[in-house]
Amino acid sequence: MPITTAYETKIEHISILDAKGNFDEKLGKGLIPDADLVKLYEAMVSCRQLDEVAFRLQRSGRMGTYPQNMGQEATSLGAAYVLRKDDWMVTCYRENCGLFWRGVPKEGILLHWMGDERGNAMPKPHWVTPIYVPLGTQMLHAAGLTLAAKYRGEDRIACTFFGDGASSEGDFHEACNFAANLHIPVVFVCQNNFWAISTPSKINSAAPTFAQRGLSYGMPCLQCDGNDIFATVYAMKKSVEHARTTGTPCFIEMVTYRLGDHTTADDAKRYRDQNEVDAWKARDPIIRLRNYMVARKLWDDAKESALLERVAQENADAVARAEGIAAPHRADFFDSMYAEIPADLAMQRDTMHTHSLGQDPSQLPPEAQERARQMTSEAAAAHH
Repeated sequence: MPITTAYETKIEHISILDAKGNFDEKLGKGLIPDADLVKLYEAMVSCRQLDEVAFRLQRSGRMGTYPQNMGQEATSLGAAYVLRKDDWMVTCYRENCGLFWRGVPKEGILLHWMGDERGNAMPKPHWVTPIYVPLGTQMLHAAGLTLAAKYRGEDRIACTFFGDGASSEGDFHEACNFAANLHIPVVFVCQNNFWAISTPSKINSAAPTFAQRGLSYGMPCLQCDGNDIFATVYAMKKSVEHARTTGTPCFIEMVTYRLGDHTTADDAKRYRDQNEVDAWKARDPIIRLRNYMVARKLWDDAKESALLERVAQENADAVARAEGIAAPHRADFFDSMYAEIPADLAMQRDTMHTHSLGQDPSQLPPEAQERARQMTSEAAAAHH
């Protein structure tokens, strides 16, 4: 029998505004209205400036380890811009720009890295999950959240983010297989920033693209310039349309670069060549977009100065709110775990006992019973 082709495909690379300022009018015309483009630029600048603030907080001992977002702002922002407000956005830990666009307050992100769990209580109804630090778990959760929406008959998709390193985790493959075989509309966004901490992507994968990893699960795959806000929006629109109309997953590789260290606990100079970093600084998504806007008279130095002044105040206010938050109440441990707390746990919360005394405070001495009543009253007041 003759040899035939069992499978053949191609993966498109999307680039609309390149680092030299060349703009593809055919693909980019009308893609982002000018008014929205200005807002997107302001959002990226605001996120970049918060990175600098957070860095200083960490270095002065006012915050724990922090992963800067600089260089990758256009990836999550392009996604957040395209997604509907009621679509799930399931992030890792370098998607601040997209989270802020969805309405997550800056102090929430700061609180997370300050070690305050209240920073993970994402405000409703933003349809975003808490920051994920373990690599890969968020992809499984995105598939599960979207399956639940499908079960309920809700027209809702999910978009989840992960790095090139995380695409080697077993969780990634399980999530892709689960979503593809059960027809779950998840948009998998791989932010290929070329480094899994200190492991270069060329060691992480021998394939020419990370987008290929989605092909083995039957997903349509795209690759785009992740430092080009037009390209990320284009790729997301195409992928979101596919997920919503077919009810099946798809995969985007956004090629970007981590301009800073992996976190404030890292020193990338020990494993990265400075020439490589400098080359990627020339592809900075913020500088690229600003040059485009200036050339089209959408932006100027006066607007830039006004933006930086406003952002500086907003960030200072966010820090003040994060550092000035009231101390947590002991009842928060219980109240934040359940939407409706079971009666037995409510008793434990109110008496601060887990043994029989917590079930029957009448066993306590009279003075201790009075104290238990006071504690119950205080807890109830704090709860309401």
